Amino acid sequence: MSTEEVKVTEGIVDLEEPKKMTREDWRKKKELEEQRKLGNAPAEVDEEGKDINPHIPQYISSVPWYIDPSKRPTLKHQRPQEEKQSQFSLIGDWYKRGVQEKSVSTKFRKGACENCGAITHKKKDCLERPRKVGAKFSGTGMAPDEHQQIQLSMDYDGKRDRWNGYDPEEHMRIVEEYSKVDLAKRTLKAQKLQEELASGKLMDQADHSSEDEDEDKYVDDFDMPGQNFDSKRRITVRNLRIREDIAKYLRNLDPNSAYYDPKTRAMRENPYSNTGKIPEEVGYAGDNFVRYSGDTISMAQTQLFAWEAYEKGSEVHLQADPTKLELLHQSYKVKKDDFKEKQKETILERYGGEEHLDAPPRELLLAQTEEYVEYSRHGAVLKGQDKAVACSKYEEDVLINNHTCIWGSYWKDGYWGYKCCHSMVKQSYCTGEAGKKVMSNSCVPFEEDVEEAQTSEEPKTLLQALNAEEQRLKQVAELMQVDERKRPYNSLMEVREPTEEEMEAFRMKRYRADDPMASFLGQ
Repeated sequence: MSTEEVKVTEGIVDLEEPKKMTREDWRKKKELEEQRKLGNAPAEVDEEGKDINPHIPQYISSVPWYIDPSKRPTLKHQRPQEEKQSQFSLIGDWYKRGVQEKSVSTKFRKGACENCGAITHKKKDCLERPRKVGAKFSGTGMAPDEHQQIQLSMDYDGKRDRWNGYDPEEHMRIVEEYSKVDLAKRTLKAQKLQEELASGKLMDQADHSSEDEDEDKYVDDFDMPGQNFDSKRRITVRNLRIREDIAKYLRNLDPNSAYYDPKTRAMRENPYSNTGKIPEEVGYAGDNFVRYSGDTISMAQTQLFAWEAYEKGSEVHLQADPTKLELLHQSYKVKKDDFKEKQKETILERYGGEEHLDAPPRELLLAQTEEYVEYSRHGAVLKGQDKAVACSKYEEDVLINNHTCIWGSYWKDGYWGYKCCHSMVKQSYCTGEAGKKVMSNSCVPFEEDVEEAQTSEEPKTLLQALNAEEQRLKQVAELMQVDERKRPYNSLMEVREPTEEEMEAFRMKRYRADDPMASFLGQ
């Protein structure tokens, strides 16, 4: 037997199916599985030394015989494979900031840019101006190498991390900066105190020492309505509630009453709104009632003015000097109005346009009002006043010459007229019912041109139709010689169906360009 045949047979032996288990071995195997499930026998261990859950089915834990019959049961193929996992950057990796420039090379290096001498790019990628003599040949003016940032690969959480790339040492720099500022303030304060002691202006030194001792006991720059921003003045904070006060959510136990927000402890609406009580008579009518009733708004504006004035150097306080603050606020408002008026006059004097400020009312500009109008499904007005119809710039409903209707209220056979008398002549006198009886007969409206009236009559013979057609062609030729802007308007001419004689005359007199005898017709 040759060596090749031996190798083939050995390969076949390796891929043979496992021998069938005997009934006794099968029974022992089943008993061992039951004991492992009950916890009486130790669990099976895979090739990595990890226990295999006995409740996992065999087709999941066992390796197929045609893959590798010698392998033990394992769950490695069920776990994430390391070679298939995406590799992400570590939490400490980030782009370099403020990188110091490296020492510039004085000699040309092999593989560097032939134009500037930097090793980080080639000549075709160089962004510098092309030199007449490159750095490769001149050996001078070598450019420094660019710093190449690393390529970060972030996972889902890394891309959305708000502290990604943050250096904790930056916070220590801020702390050191503030500590230096605090030290400088204390130094200046000590120098000022020494100067006051030397000049004799300082009367009581004990007060200053007590203030320095109590400085840490009270909040600094506490932003609280009704209090002063000066950190030297003591600020007391009251967060306790009086026991006699009724909780907001206990004032009305109806679930459909005002909404109580437990997070902010706010009830904006009136809890007694459904009970019929007047808001002025109840003890609590909601946060909005307290916020927008009485002089609350003006008080808030005054307090805001006090804060702004204190920031600009004015020693005013709402509780300490209310009269002074009120007078100052009133004078400020007067000066502000005067300044705005003066600024407006200056702008109008320089650029003009005062006539555009006298704008018409808003109702005329946008055609919108606050009047309530209710309409039905058919468009009829149920409540309110109907919108007036806008009039045009022309005179409307002007009745002349005894007419009861306007011109254009009647239409018949292509003509406008008066509806009251059926007259088709404009500026005519009204004839009433008698005019209707006359116009009921077939009557042609009066035309100023007698010749046009004669030609409008229907020709009875072909000869008359030919004459009428020749006359029409002459009139057309004359009109074509006139400028188109001076041609008369023929909209009031009679419009009727042509007769057979007129059609025959039109065909006989029609000019045909393809007729070989067309050039002799006019001779």
